Amino acid sequence: MAQSYEKSGVNLEAGYEVVRRIKQHVASTARVGSMGNIGSFGGMFDLSALGLKEPVLVSGTDGVGTKLKIAFAMDKHDTIGIDAVAMCVNDVLAQGAEPLFFLDYVALGHNIPAKVEAIVAGVAEGCRQAGCALVGGETAEMPGMYPDGEYDIAGFTTGVVEKSRLIDGSRVKVGDVLVGIASSGVHSNGFSLVRRIVADADLHYSDEIEELGGRKLGEVLLTPTKIYVKPVLRLIRECDVHGICHITGGGFDENIPRVLQPGQGLEIREGSWEILPIFRMLEKWGGVPHREMFNIFNMGIGMIAVMDAAQAPKAIEILEAAGEKASVIGKVTDQEGVCIV
Repeated sequence: MAQSYEKSGVNLEAGYEVVRRIKQHVASTARVGSMGNIGSFGGMFDLSALGLKEPVLVSGTDGVGTKLKIAFAMDKHDTIGIDAVAMCVNDVLAQGAEPLFFLDYVALGHNIPAKVEAIVAGVAEGCRQAGCALVGGETAEMPGMYPDGEYDIAGFTTGVVEKSRLIDGSRVKVGDVLVGIASSGVHSNGFSLVRRIVADADLHYSDEIEELGGRKLGEVLLTPTKIYVKPVLRLIRECDVHGICHITGGGFDENIPRVLQPGQGLEIREGSWEILPIFRMLEKWGGVPHREMFNIFNMGIGMIAVMDAAQAPKAIEILEAAGEKASVIGKVTDQEGVCIV
C-alpha cells in the first residue's frame, strides 16, 4: 500500500476498487467498432468496422454545470452521468453524426467507490441510450479541491457521419418548418438561476409540489436530460432534414439561429407544444419575465429539426413511433431574429 500517499488524502486502494466496480457497467456499452476494455492507457475504436466511404468525425465535450449541486443536496448520484452523456451526444447529433464512443472525467476530493460506481452507472446508461461505447475515463482524487461529498463530472464524445450526409444548416431556407421534440424537463442548463429562484422563494428540494404532481422538487429538477440519438438518427435516414438544433444554454434565442443563413429569422408559435409545469413554476416563483424564459430554458423543447413543410407529417409520425412527442412549433422567415407569437 502507498501509505505516504494515503496520509496526504489519496486512497489508491479505493481507486482500484472503483475500477473493479465499474467494469461491468463499461462492458454493457460495447458496440460495433469498440475495442479492448477499461484499463488501457487510451480508449480504442475501429472506424473501419463501420464501412463508411468519406467519414467525418464530429466531437463534443461538456459538463453538467450546477445541476450537480442539486444532486449533492438530494444525495442522488445515479442519473447525473446520463446528463453528462446527453449534453455531449445531443450536440454531435446536431450535425447528423452518430455518437461512437464516450469518455468521462470525474474529479472529487475523496474517492468513495460506491458513489463513483453510481455516477459511472449513470454514464453507462446514457451510453446505452445513445448507442455509443464507454471506452475509457478518469477518476481524479484531489484532496482540498472539492468539499466533502462534492465532485465534478465532464465528458467527451466522438461521432461520425458520411460527408455527403453532414447537416450544417446550409440548406435551411425561408418557409422551412421547425419540428420540435419534447424535453424531459430542465435538462442541464439554467441551474444557477434555478438554484437562486429556489433559495429566494424559501423552497427546499425535498418539498413536495402539488403543481408538479406531488413530486419532490429536487427529483423533478434531477430528471435526466433526454438523449435523442436513436429517434433522430432514424429521422435523418428517412426524411430530408436541413438543420438540427440542440436547445441548451441560451434557450431558443441562442441555439436555433445557429442553423440559419444571413437574412433569415424565426417565428415560434407558443401553444403548439406543452410548456412543462416546472417552467411555469420557475417563472412564477422567480418573477422571471415570460419572454426571458425562452432565452434561458428549453421550455419543453429539447431538440428541433428544420425541414421542408411537406416533410413534417412524416417526421412527426417517425418520432411519435419512437415514443417522442413532436409537433411543428414554427417556421423560418425572412426577418432576422426570434419572434415568439
